Amino acid sequence: GMPLPKGAGFGDLFVVVEFTEKPDEPTALKYIEDGRHYWNSGMFIFQAGLIAGEFRRYAPEIGVMIDKTYEQMLRGFAELPNISIDYAVMEKSKKIATMPMDIYWNDIGSWDSIFEILEKDGQEGNATTGDVISIDTKDTMVLANKRLAVTIGIEDCIVVETDDVVLVSKRGHAQKVKDVVSILKERRRHEINDHVTTYRPWGSYTLLGKGDRYQIKRLIVNPLQSISLQMHMHRSEHWVVVSGTAKVTVGDKEVYVHANESAYVPKTTLHRLENKGKIPLEVIEVQNGEYLSEDDIIRYDDIYEREES
Repeated sequence: GMPLPKGAGFGDLFVVVEFTEKPDEPTALKYIEDGRHYWNSGMFIFQAGLIAGEFRRYAPEIGVMIDKTYEQMLRGFAELPNISIDYAVMEKSKKIATMPMDIYWNDIGSWDSIFEILEKDGQEGNATTGDVISIDTKDTMVLANKRLAVTIGIEDCIVVETDDVVLVSKRGHAQKVKDVVSILKERRRHEINDHVTTYRPWGSYTLLGKGDRYQIKRLIVNPLQSISLQMHMHRSEHWVVVSGTAKVTVGDKEVYVHANESAYVPKTTLHRLENKGKIPLEVIEVQNGEYLSEDDIIRYDDIYEREES
């Protein structure tokens, strides 16, 4: 393309004559050989008004969404065409300039690419984070989260320990994680939708442990927030306050429960947990019953106006 004036504090800018998304191999080789092409890293800078105009012109099905409210856009998201900005606008627009930069670039699209960018220990070439002990281990990445991770006698592997899953992979194969996701979907595993920590309008809860007829959770209720007035048909709950002060409603009784005190909620009893204070309320909840899923909630009064759990 032809040069433009120098950008403020940057290098040369060029008008882009043509943008080609994912050229096939012969085309890409031709581009490299003639020396007049640049590779686009996927970083775009534009004024909101300009890109909105380009969407209206070149991708009107997306353009019509731009004038809607944020909520309407979210609701209509599933109906939008499955197309990237590269194909929808960049290949068609006549208003593109580019700025060449000589920088290292990594999309970090897989666990393998994370291994590439992490600092390695000199001797064995391992990259580790968290609490890790490695013996006879080479060219391996171990990311420990909460538990101690120990590796013995392995090479060229990736080990990632998170709250709900442990991944062990040969290096170079980690992109197959998406195949695992497909299997999880087929088997309708809860890991697809549920993280160990779930966020709610009032705060969050973290699953600490579960067994045949019990479940233990850590609840954080943010200052001046409250859990809806609700009832469970199949489970009772014990609440132990760890920090902060809880206002607890059980049936027609209201009490304040302080740190190291507890409250009991029987089955089929209306109850509510509130934080009237200025600091987060932390509560350990022990659920007991024959059915412990989140959909066993009948809400009677919810300040967040949710339809379901």
